[in-house]
Amino acid sequence: MQDQIVDALRRNAADEAVQLAREWTQNEPAQPQAHRWLALALQQQAQYDAALESLQQALGLDPDNAELHLQHAGLLLALRQFDAAGSALDRTATLNPNEHSAYVMQAHLALARNDVDEAERITRLAARVDEDHPEVVALLGMIALRRNDHDRALALLSAASQMLPNDARVLYALGFAHMGKGTLAFAEQAFRRVLEQNPSITSLHGLLVQLALRQGNVDSAAQTMGQLLARPDSDSPGLRRLAGELALQAGQPLQALEHLLPVLEQWPGDRQTLQLLLLAWQRLGREAQAREVLDAAVDTHPQEHNLWLARLSVEPVGSEDATAVVERWLTAMPEHLPALETRMRLHDMQNDAEGAEAVARRIVALEPGRVTGETRLVEALLARDADAAIAHVQALMDTAPDAAKNDLRAWLGAVQDRAGRPADALATWAGLHADEAARRLPLPPQAKAPLSWPDKGEVAEDVAARPMFVWGAPGSGVERVVAAIAAASPVLRGDRFGPTPPNDAFQSYHTLQDLSTGKLDPVQLVTRWREALAERGLADANVIDWLLWWDNALLWSLRPQLPEGRLLVVLRDPRDMLLQWLAHGAPAPFAVNSVSEAAEWLARALAQVATLHEQDLYPHALVRIDNIGNDPAAMAEYLGGLFGVVMPPAQTLGPARLPAGHWRNYQNELSAAFAQLTPVAVRLGYSEA
Repeated sequence: MQDQIVDALRRNAADEAVQLAREWTQNEPAQPQAHRWLALALQQQAQYDAALESLQQALGLDPDNAELHLQHAGLLLALRQFDAAGSALDRTATLNPNEHSAYVMQAHLALARNDVDEAERITRLAARVDEDHPEVVALLGMIALRRNDHDRALALLSAASQMLPNDARVLYALGFAHMGKGTLAFAEQAFRRVLEQNPSITSLHGLLVQLALRQGNVDSAAQTMGQLLARPDSDSPGLRRLAGELALQAGQPLQALEHLLPVLEQWPGDRQTLQLLLLAWQRLGREAQAREVLDAAVDTHPQEHNLWLARLSVEPVGSEDATAVVERWLTAMPEHLPALETRMRLHDMQNDAEGAEAVARRIVALEPGRVTGETRLVEALLARDADAAIAHVQALMDTAPDAAKNDLRAWLGAVQDRAGRPADALATWAGLHADEAARRLPLPPQAKAPLSWPDKGEVAEDVAARPMFVWGAPGSGVERVVAAIAAASPVLRGDRFGPTPPNDAFQSYHTLQDLSTGKLDPVQLVTRWREALAERGLADANVIDWLLWWDNALLWSLRPQLPEGRLLVVLRDPRDMLLQWLAHGAPAPFAVNSVSEAAEWLARALAQVATLHEQDLYPHALVRIDNIGNDPAAMAEYLGGLFGVVMPPAQTLGPARLPAGHWRNYQNELSAAFAQLTPVAVRLGYSEA
């Protein structure tokens, strides 16, 4: 339905968009997105009051949804000075290219339907008329915000706010810029100023509650919530759900139930409400009440997927009672794939391989190529006919769309490996890497060790912030260590592997050359790293920073400038690392142009680690995960001992990978590569053979 509405809006068919959106709201009155798109369609029809009313309904259903609030801000900004919309906008702009307000409204409409490129194009036209107009500056700020360019968004919206210091609508947008930057106290201040200017925007209260909670200010959140619930015009299921969440954070599970049970009646399939209810029942020890309430709910709403999952979660995993719940689920929804997948897993838990395979066949009959079903069928074939298992995956590859072929090729290699066909597996993996090489990052440069190192700096006694860097070469399983640390530490940062990495020397391939030529001063390297910490949501240098690459040449800066730091290097047997890299890739998508090139680069990288360790060049720890990389509990125990703290185990470290020592199965196929890696393996404490 949403796609149809978007298409109609792009064609300026506002009447059609309104009709579609009204049908959606009638069919799903509790769906906030339906009311959101109705608001946008009404806005394009120039029915502003109705649009605001519909958007308020959406916010009542989902009061802490930032996207809805941002649309609200855009609508308010658009209403500032223009009173015509829809197809008339295009005509206005055509007849009078200097009609600034027409461009402003068009840009806001484009933003509201998430067409950011179009919004920017129209805003540029408006800027030709008056580039310093507050509306243009605010629009450019909102466009930057949609693109996650938080620095530019904050600068532009702050400028717009200075031009219109008491304009609630500009303040509204400025609040979201501060949220994007993580400066929550300033965001809260901006939104409170909005309410001072326009007390009728009651939907902001829910967002203020969330901001207070994110800052750990439960009392302020509770006070705001109490004021909001006292208003009969602002009470809604979404707000009640938020009140339940607040009560749980305040340690009041009984009060949380009072808020949440009525929400369940109105929104029986709402996942967040169900999760909060399950948490409240668990804290109260009321499993019997949970079963009773959820049984009644699934009897009334037997087609609600989330209700069945919630009911199942009350029973012990793999138990007969859990099986009984899933059988009821399948009776109500006999062709529901998630229910069938759950039944398949229960068969496996109960060591009923035939039953699991039978369900897998039902799954792929309903949806050919479904991963869960196909994977289980291949497991069954591997147990009795390896050639048939390989042929099955090959047949899936032959019929799969191009976008899925690479994943299937990687799986084919894994199946060939498990079938005892190392030469075939290696050929499959190497071919996949060769095809992908042009779209991947080049291997990071490596520097030669200097004749001497600068002296280590003295660690001041009053230094409280002690940063830690984490790195592991491709195939080391460093991402599994990071997953384990992330379960226990809020200061771990993996943003170097995301879409908006920090802009510092640890991220640049030019750093080693710049250090060697003097273009980058060692002091600057650490200074710029420190300056970027605030943008990464950190108050100081107490950070666990997962590095994209490591080279001992960085010690030219770190030894004198950051002596209080520490480096964790994740290790496995280097020969297992190479095989793992070929089979399953790495967190950083480095290109593997050939096996020999990868082995040579890996040998040099690990030789640096050996030198670091042998000469104790920097405070460090070698984190060996050969035998614990697939075990969350063992990983947590090991890291807890290393850090001197008790660590909770991560829920998962990711899919199981190749076991320690698996490289020996490839001694014939990779003899030359292993010969390159064996000397450094011995230096790092691994056996020669």
